[in-house]
Amino acid sequence: MFNSPRRFRHIWAAASVVVLSVVAGSLTPVGAVPADAASLDDSFYVPPAELPGVPGDIIRSRPSRPGTAKDLADAWQVMYRSTDALGEPNAVTGTVLVPKNANPATVPVVGFAAGTQGPAFRCAPSKMLQGQSFYEQPALNGLLRSGYAVAMTDYEGYSPEPDTSYIVGRSEGHAVLDAVRAALRLPEAGLSDQAPVALRGYSQGGGAVMWAGQQQPGYAPELDLVGVAGGGVPADLVQVALPLEGESGFGLLAYALIGLDNAYPELDLDAYLNERGRTEFAKLEQHACTLELLVDYAGDSLSEYTTSSPVLTPPWLARVGENKLGGSPIAVPVLQYHADNDELVALAQAESLRDDYCAVGTSLTWKTYDTDHITLVHTGSADALAFLADRFAGKPATSTC
Repeated sequence: MFNSPRRFRHIWAAASVVVLSVVAGSLTPVGAVPADAASLDDSFYVPPAELPGVPGDIIRSRPSRPGTAKDLADAWQVMYRSTDALGEPNAVTGTVLVPKNANPATVPVVGFAAGTQGPAFRCAPSKMLQGQSFYEQPALNGLLRSGYAVAMTDYEGYSPEPDTSYIVGRSEGHAVLDAVRAALRLPEAGLSDQAPVALRGYSQGGGAVMWAGQQQPGYAPELDLVGVAGGGVPADLVQVALPLEGESGFGLLAYALIGLDNAYPELDLDAYLNERGRTEFAKLEQHACTLELLVDYAGDSLSEYTTSSPVLTPPWLARVGENKLGGSPIAVPVLQYHADNDELVALAQAESLRDDYCAVGTSLTWKTYDTDHITLVHTGSADALAFLADRFAGKPATSTC
């Protein structure tokens, strides 16, 4: 039964998605959006022709139905102005949640960066949240139960014609910081613009919050940032991508190529694709969420989709190099954690990021866990939450550098 490596990878990937569904505590399959959420007016996600204001300014907002968090928080969807990887203005959507029975004027704020949801419009974190299929729901609920307001970005590009810039840190970091700014500027939320702020994310979200931490002093210096907790961090995209070739996580590699191409159009991914590649990559971008990424493309290789690989060509390497973490310090205490047996985001490159941050003076606490990437989505939450609680309480951090 298990004599086919590809069949084994498909079985492993399917099992992983079941784990994500169980962790989310929902009977709704990962990637599904129930009719009540899907029926919301999707024109909300379409940016206006001209973007008003400055980064973090709200373009539009509306009440949100945040799935299983509805009893814990009042919530709003927001579209806000941000900045893409090329430094140009863009519009990003997200969700602001304020815990019930708390004084909004005094609560701390957490910028929450979601892990990989997938490229299709239906996969936007805000849609997953409303559809009760957000696999990081327990982590989000933990923040709300702790009395923290949450600003959760959808990242760039979620609209009826999606063009997400997946794994492009220079865009994602801005989206995280501007989501916090938008939360502080949302009148209905009633949050204080002096609120202490922390950032938290895992996997794609771990990379996003590390980028936000690096960018914050120059990009959003008015935020009172007190700490950053990032797990499963994809710091070096080359070292993350290459081990996924022909393995269970190939769909993530394919999605990363699409994300880079969306962020940097001169990369011209289409020029490298064969006919099957054009068909399948278009299908992936229009329809794939986490389930499809992990199951439908498990065990595939770039050679099946391309006439030549773009991965190690100079233009691609240059843009990937721009999105390598660790070139500058994070000015506040950092928790970086990783799975020893991470099958999707290589441990060695995370260890290199740890060393780079320590070398430039970041106060970093490093933790590893004897588990795999997907299990740590859930099992790392308690330590991340405790780290943030200590930062909000003003306790000194203990660096392991």
